Amino acid sequence: MGQVAVREESFGELLRSWRQRRRVSQLDLGIEAEVSARHISFLETGRARPSREMVLKLTEELGVPLRHRNRLLMAAGFAPVYPEREVRAPEMRVVREALDKILAGHEPYPAVVVDAAWNLVAANAAAAMFMEGVPVELLREPINVLRLSLHPDAMGGRLLNLAEVRAHLLYQLRRQAEASGDGRLAELHDELAAYTYPGVDLNVAHAPGPADILVSLRIAAGDRVLSMFTTIATFGTPVDVTVSELAIEAFWPSDEETAAALRHSG
Repeated sequence: MGQVAVREESFGELLRSWRQRRRVSQLDLGIEAEVSARHISFLETGRARPSREMVLKLTEELGVPLRHRNRLLMAAGFAPVYPEREVRAPEMRVVREALDKILAGHEPYPAVVVDAAWNLVAANAAAAMFMEGVPVELLREPINVLRLSLHPDAMGGRLLNLAEVRAHLLYQLRRQAEASGDGRLAELHDELAAYTYPGVDLNVAHAPGPADILVSLRIAAGDRVLSMFTTIATFGTPVDVTVSELAIEAFWPSDEETAAALRHSG
């Protein structure tokens, strides 16, 4: 049997998709881009062809990720603008050095660097605690941090407040998939949502109390309970696809007992 050709979406179709994903009307987008709503309509239907500058302006106004901005440029007949380099490329030395300093400086607390699909790019020594006792199949490249967090044979089996952490992570992942248009994230969401945990009621989650500030991960560690929250940091003003998709997730102790335990283990 012959192969079935897959039709590439036109620039107009891609523009409409991103505009609708951002819940922006043609009028509002036209005002921000300083063109008429009629012109936006013509671009979406293919009755008008955008200039390179117009593609860049529209994608900037819509907050389109750099990877997809390149796709819209190519659909409009232009070469990609934003390069995509490997993290280990010589040109990325300053980025690697910044990541290494941040990871090392966060010890003895765990910190990891992930890409757009939540695959592990780098980690400090303290992050090894998340991989202790994890089956080898979950540690094969690429190692996915969210999969490690919720898999019943990994952290999912050690989280004492699994229901609330799971609900929070799945909600954030779903929102990220919708905002980014990344099908990998939608597939990852469905995979994680299908995990089962015998004996665990996923509908019972801790209701935030007056003293609560953040959702903490309460992790069973032998006869101790480690309580941590996380922060996410990204690079400012990136113009490289790879750099724009990197995120640093740092874990912080929620109480002095956890801080002492992590300092002692470090």
